Amino acid sequence: MESKVLKVFTCEEVAKHNKPDDLWIIIDSKVYNITRFKDLHPGGASVFAEEDIAGQDATEAFYGLHRHEVLLRPQYARLQIGHIEGERSVIYSREFGKLSDVPYAEPTWLSAGYYSPYFKESHRRLQAAMREFVDEVITPDALLHEEDGKRPSPHVIKAMADKNMHAMRLGPGKHLKGLTLMGGVVSPEEFDYFHELVCIQEISRCGQRGYGDGLQSGAVIGLPPIMNFGSQELKSKIIPEVLSGKKFICLAISEAFAGSDVAGLQTRATKSSDGKYWTINGTKKWITNGTFSDYFTVGCKTDTGFTVILVERSEGVETKPIKTSYSSTAGTAYVTFENVKVPVENTLGPEGGGIFVILSNFNHERWVMCASSARGQRLIVEECLKWVTQRKAFGKPLSSLAVIRSKIAAMISRTESVQNWLENLTMQMCNMTYKEQAQKLAGPIGLLKMYTTRCAQETATDAVQIFGGRGITKTGMGQYIELYHRTIPFDAVLGGAEDVLGDLGVRQAIRQMPKNVRL
Repeated sequence: MESKVLKVFTCEEVAKHNKPDDLWIIIDSKVYNITRFKDLHPGGASVFAEEDIAGQDATEAFYGLHRHEVLLRPQYARLQIGHIEGERSVIYSREFGKLSDVPYAEPTWLSAGYYSPYFKESHRRLQAAMREFVDEVITPDALLHEEDGKRPSPHVIKAMADKNMHAMRLGPGKHLKGLTLMGGVVSPEEFDYFHELVCIQEISRCGQRGYGDGLQSGAVIGLPPIMNFGSQELKSKIIPEVLSGKKFICLAISEAFAGSDVAGLQTRATKSSDGKYWTINGTKKWITNGTFSDYFTVGCKTDTGFTVILVERSEGVETKPIKTSYSSTAGTAYVTFENVKVPVENTLGPEGGGIFVILSNFNHERWVMCASSARGQRLIVEECLKWVTQRKAFGKPLSSLAVIRSKIAAMISRTESVQNWLENLTMQMCNMTYKEQAQKLAGPIGLLKMYTTRCAQETATDAVQIFGGRGITKTGMGQYIELYHRTIPFDAVLGGAEDVLGDLGVRQAIRQMPKNVRL
């Protein structure tokens, strides 16, 4: 089919088409014939009857009510019949695969004219490749399934596996040896936690909270205990299956009886008289990716204390979806174990030594959540900056109001402080062994997560105030704000509640206080 030929018009010519049965408008130098569309307009036909709309340049009115992406949809793009002589379109929104030029929309190291001691050229190459991949492959799927609640599409999981993205999201280590990472933009030998930070934040940029958790986040927190504490036989079998996207795994710790109180968990594993297998009974709740996982990294009570055991989905394992305030694409589950037999070889770490296994795993899990939250806050800053410069109230832009600028200032300050603390701790991780991280960073990461999620909740509240009614509407101008405000409590709860983590950080600091120091 031949493409439609677009004609050239003058503003005077367009102005003649201002009647209900012959209605044209101009948006960003493009001419649209909306005669037949006006009665289908979701906001009613009356909006087109205004004198400054019919036959006129309606650019300002349009962007006060609609996102730019509306014009890109096929059903609306086909309404364009031409453009204004001597003019060209200048308005744009997100550009595919490119950095945003909105102030504070990107972290400092990606902002033109700024510098960082942490990021090298390999980080920039990875970021560029990740941005293009996320925009092309992940974001369209995220927008679809955040809404319909279905798990991330198999083609996305496979595409990520082909680029070895699942492996990169687990940080640096032996599991990367021999892999081609993101088409070769970074080698396994130079891959560090800042590279992983890039991966986390680029994926988070899609802004779909439930989908982000559904996108193999179970592997991010459920596979490390196997990598660090599993037998060689387990590693050889499980790790390739998960990193290839053929099998899924989740971390099953929380219960209805205990969450942050890991020692209070009640799921019990009893060893057989011949010592060859465990029999597990109990339940787990709020388990991310649980509905579609093939493996479960389970915290259990045993006669010798707390033990972590890998359980394969089998007879006696049942999962049920839990409805939460974010999308069911995350696969949040209630898991039941009823007389489930598991080989003792599936024990992760020493029997009775599960606390160390889990606590060392918590550091990376919480760091990942801080990284994701930091990027989420930045997305909201970008949305708000765009909105306050294009939205008019009381005859002038929202940005002219001091109270609005004050809210934006606080949002930017919180976002930048979170990112800088995050980068500082990432640098420590790059220079510590896994054991040193477990010993030294539990407190600082706990404090960072508490601070990050409290900042995020304040930013969510301010953003709703800035967007008004649009900030509590699931579609349209405030869709990202509504979703963010509705789902931000997840970050404050998952991986440990704010008060618990804050207390962890202070208790660790108090233990390190010199005995003889005085005021």
